[in-house]
Order: sequence, then C-alpha cells, then structure tokens
Amino acid sequence: MTLNIDYDAIGLRVKFARLKAKMKQDALADKTGLSPAHISNIETGNTKLSLPAIIDIANALSVSVDELLCDNVMCSNHVYNKEAQELLADCSAYEIRVLLDILKETKDSLRKNRGFILENAEIEK
Repeated sequence: MTLNIDYDAIGLRVKFARLKAKMKQDALADKTGLSPAHISNIETGNTKLSLPAIIDIANALSVSVDELLCDNVMCSNHVYNKEAQELLADCSAYEIRVLLDILKETKDSLRKNRGFILENAEIEK
C-alpha cells in the first residue's frame, strides 16, 4: 500500500487554523521555531513537513493534530462532525433545514451512483 500524503490539504488546514487563531505567519513561525518562508511553503503545500513540525504547529495553534491531518487519515469522522457543527452554529432554522435537504439529496445521489463513480475513477487511472 502506497501512502499518498495530500500536503495541499494539510497546508490549507494549517492556514485555516492560523487565520481562525488570528495569527500571522511570522507569529506562527516564532512559536514553532520554523522560518516564515517554511510556514508559507507548508500552507501552500509546496513542502513536506515532519512529525515534530506538525506537532509544533498544532500546539501553537491550539488544535489537534487530527484537525491538520484529517484529509489524509481514514478515521476522521469526529473532525468532520465538529466542522459540520461549527458551520451550522450560526445558521437560522431555515438555513439548517435547506442545508440538511441538500445533504440528504447529495448522500442519496452518492450512494445511488457509487458503482458508476468508482468504475469511472478506475478507468481514468
């Protein structure tokens, strides 16, 4: 089994967590001991990062490592559930109902077309 790590996804999650913490790249660099250029390259997915760097970044941003790596790990439902709750937290009852209807229809469509989607994904490889 080949492990393909999505560094772009990790970088986006680092950037999102940094912005949510209202922190500039320079401040994150200071807190982690990494250079500002390295932080920038991490956020753009242009560099690989080490386990110690991921841990330092997670600690500096007060997030779990799971939150930074969830796009690369199979068992990350708890992270996605938390994100969904955060997205819905400021929605009105009407907005929640509409979003729930969209989610239900999308889920049904995914399940109905799963075989077709998987077959075409294999053909494209």
